[in-house]
Amino acid sequence: MHSRVFELQLLKLLPQSTFTQLKQIHALLITTSLNQNLQIFSKFFRRSTEFGTMEYSGLIFSQLGHSFNREVILWNIMLRGYSFNGLSHKCISLYDEMPLRGLKPCNYSYPYVLNSCSNMGWYRKGKIVHCQIVKSGFEFAYAVAISLFNMYMRTLDSDNVGGVNEGSLGDARKVFDDMSMRPVELWNKMISGYISIGHVESSRCLFDTMLERDVVSWNCMLSGYAKIGDAEKARDLFQQMPDKNVISWTSMISTYANAGDLITARKFFDNMPSRNVVSWNTMLSSYSQHGEYGTALDIFVQMQSQGVISDGYTFVSVLSACSHLCALEFGKLVHYLIKDWSQLGVIVRTALIDMYAKCGEINMAFTLFFKIGKKDVFCWNVMINSLAIHGRAEDAMKIFYMMQKSGLIPNDFTFSGALFACSHGGLVREGQKIFNGMEKYFGVSPKIEHYGCLVDLLSRNGKLEEAMYLIKDMPFKPDIAIWGALLGGCKIKSDFKLAVEVMDRVTDLKADEPGVYALLSNMYASVGQWPDALTIRETMEDKKIEKNTGISSVICNVSNERPDLRKKKESKC
Repeated sequence: MHSRVFELQLLKLLPQSTFTQLKQIHALLITTSLNQNLQIFSKFFRRSTEFGTMEYSGLIFSQLGHSFNREVILWNIMLRGYSFNGLSHKCISLYDEMPLRGLKPCNYSYPYVLNSCSNMGWYRKGKIVHCQIVKSGFEFAYAVAISLFNMYMRTLDSDNVGGVNEGSLGDARKVFDDMSMRPVELWNKMISGYISIGHVESSRCLFDTMLERDVVSWNCMLSGYAKIGDAEKARDLFQQMPDKNVISWTSMISTYANAGDLITARKFFDNMPSRNVVSWNTMLSSYSQHGEYGTALDIFVQMQSQGVISDGYTFVSVLSACSHLCALEFGKLVHYLIKDWSQLGVIVRTALIDMYAKCGEINMAFTLFFKIGKKDVFCWNVMINSLAIHGRAEDAMKIFYMMQKSGLIPNDFTFSGALFACSHGGLVREGQKIFNGMEKYFGVSPKIEHYGCLVDLLSRNGKLEEAMYLIKDMPFKPDIAIWGALLGGCKIKSDFKLAVEVMDRVTDLKADEPGVYALLSNMYASVGQWPDALTIRETMEDKKIEKNTGISSVICNVSNERPDLRKKKESKC
């Protein structure tokens, strides 16, 4: 009786024990021979895996006697420990060792193994485990089915190929359909899965068969309609909702914004009973994405006046609006408002760099760039392109090569920026070297825009023959941009013969681009060939081709209290 009381006290103490106390209990188990009691030892062993490390547990496991070494419960504890402590590869390795020892995994083993396969991204291994589960007859065990379902749903997040995504979702649906118990949370995941690959109608069919729905179910469907911009169905669903929360209202804003109806989106925003930062960000980004930059800044000012704490998404949207409006003073105000940089990602810093660069403050952008610790490829691309636009081609090249030294691999946009810099800096050899090395060293096949940059580079520097050879050898049909670049070179070299040939090609494209016609007309005018210049202008009139007058806008009266974004000065150039 006394021994039984002691054992019960020990079992009660184990879950709350510290690591030091656990080692003392271990010593006690050995001295009292209680380590031969499987119930007590398994409780102790499980507790040893719950301190963030598996070293002590692994040592104990390696010293198990022959009788305990064949206890599946102890192997399951090790599988659990490896899975929970992030040692997924060891969990899978231990699982593979079990049949070699004559042990059969059970319904307690498989969830940890499947979770480890998901964590490692080893979905092919996960499918093999699934086959083994079917053979062992444990596919209908609830914990196993849940783990299988979650594994296939996580596959959706990792795959980039639509067909593979659909296959993974199909596997998840089979597991879902065979489950004996399906809580509403599982239905919601399945609906979200269909929406994630664009199968909104499939998600609606599933939604309509639900016996029980919660607000998440309704919001999932609303988000699906928001994704495809189906405002009519979204509104119908919204009106049927028994309960609406801030997510429901925000989804409606997204729906109408995606459909291009900002007026209705704003009505939903204004009628919301309560808003959070996501609601404000949705309205702000909607205006910004649709070119309503001034209104986007007005929304930001309202956010500040109502004490809404901005996050990274807020700053990215408002800085983007500032960039498009060249609203430097407003942008500086936003910069001042950013306090906790540690909570914001590199994308906010990149947006700030882009804003300063587009507002003419390239030195400030350059300084901020070097203050960023870990930069992503997008950040490097923005800096390269910004320097190129400001005519600092050599600095752009330095950044281009620094990026490679940092270990990052350039992408399409990186090469576009570098070639653009070479074009505007007259760096012919450098540009050709970069272009020729794209596929050879980085596996990036040149696209038509890369050919366009090189044609522009060669044309600007009078190498028209080389530009023509490049155009003839390129695997794409030249577009208006490429012929326009070549025509610009013709003007520099006063090569009227080639210019006429280029215009014939432009005519064949049936692209009524006013810039190329105006350029040829100006070429003739510059050497006094007025009849030819007039003929080109008459052709433009006959085809009703008009060259729009350039307009620049400057934001005025931007104060720290209330920026008035509607007062602009416009000058024609």
